[in-house]
Amino acid sequence: MTTVLIDYGSGNLRSAAKAFERAVAEVGQTESVTVTADPEVVRRADRIVLPGVGAFADCKRGLDALPGMAEALAEQVIKGGKPFLGICVGMQLMASWGREHGDHRGLDWIAGEVVGLDPADPGLKVPHMGWNDLIFTPGGHPLLAGLEPGQHVYFVHSYRFAAADEKQVLAWVDYGGPVAAMIGRDNLVGTQFHPEKSQAVGLAVITNFLRWRP
Repeated sequence: MTTVLIDYGSGNLRSAAKAFERAVAEVGQTESVTVTADPEVVRRADRIVLPGVGAFADCKRGLDALPGMAEALAEQVIKGGKPFLGICVGMQLMASWGREHGDHRGLDWIAGEVVGLDPADPGLKVPHMGWNDLIFTPGGHPLLAGLEPGQHVYFVHSYRFAAADEKQVLAWVDYGGPVAAMIGRDNLVGTQFHPEKSQAVGLAVITNFLRWRP
């Protein structure tokens, strides 16, 4: 079994890969974790992870600059149904549109747009940086198995995913209003928070992803 993290020039790859390697070791799975920019490696993978740090448009350009990668992702994730995890901007790229510094097309895998944070409380700073309590939406999700509402996860972001269908918001946080912390449908899931920086809770989310069979 192979999990690939896509390298398209958008940071946090090393810490994310280490977190996945640690999760594999702790659950005792015979699993390899690979960082790659090669679409053929993505085609052979069992699970696919798209990390991301930075501006929406820059990340999308970086992804589009990898020859054949967009096609491989659509083939393996959308048509093939392989488990997919987007992290931070990697989650945001699943949206139809990103509104950061202009209008930019996303992958359009989950209907919605990425818009600026605008907390109702003027005392709350943007970017939203630090720990916040997860609030689960009804129904649960396998990636949240074993976790309790109110546990802390780590955020660094100035934009949020506004999903067109609220049923696709799996968890949220209160930051001067509700902010989607996890979205998903079918074999797709994304976290606005950084599981690789969220200590035991983040490791549990990664472990659940490795065990997930959508």
